[in-house]
Amino acid sequence: MIAKFLRLFKSCIVLFTLCLVTSGCINYDVGIQFDSPNRGAIVQRIQLDDRLMTFTSGTAQTWLANINQRVRRLQGKTRKLSNQTVLATIPFSNGQDLEKKFNQYFSVELAAKIRNKKPLELPKIDSKLQVKQANFLLFERTRLIYDVDLRSLGVSAPDGNVLVNPNSLLELQFSLDAPWGARSLTRTKNGAIIPARRNGKQLIWTLQPGQQNHIETAFWMPSPLGIGTAIVLAIVAVGIYFKNQQLPPAAKPAV
Repeated sequence: MIAKFLRLFKSCIVLFTLCLVTSGCINYDVGIQFDSPNRGAIVQRIQLDDRLMTFTSGTAQTWLANINQRVRRLQGKTRKLSNQTVLATIPFSNGQDLEKKFNQYFSVELAAKIRNKKPLELPKIDSKLQVKQANFLLFERTRLIYDVDLRSLGVSAPDGNVLVNPNSLLELQFSLDAPWGARSLTRTKNGAIIPARRNGKQLIWTLQPGQQNHIETAFWMPSPLGIGTAIVLAIVAVGIYFKNQQLPPAAKPAV
């Protein structure tokens, strides 16, 4: 019991020290961009503070290399914006492809397949995205449900209460871009809507380290298949109309 308490106390001291020395040292943004129902991309932007790169440059570089390999396995690409900032982009072709690639990218199984000279022992994070799409002729409705368990990023007491919540150390965000914008469906137990910050057509949620996070959102997009079918039917109808107008009265079909 004493040994367990000492380990917990040591973790608290280390985490508090990190928060004081490297406050706000990691900005971790994950976004989903929809251009149409059949085209979009998962976009991840990671920015590390200069002090973090100085104190733990080896670990940080290994982590970024791991991310680069995972992105490539999913037919994506990474771009180094600066020594501290990396932008990763993974394209998807539809909602089903988005769900599959997103969950694979953040899965423990894919991370385990990446071989590094210096393996990383990162906290286990459970992440799951569900994508539900329904077609309504000319329009398509998409609903996203995202659950991510970040309790491993906090230091908890034996009773489950969070002793240290590293919000000052980590800034984690999840965002959604849709052509016509989206609305948040996330609700608390009492039915109140959990606010999401809006930036134009983009919705942004700030994830809470040390807690379970649940997000629901829905949006509409024009359906290329439905619109294409409607255009073909309209052209056929117009063609039949003008064809009937050009026929002599005796040749016109009886009504």
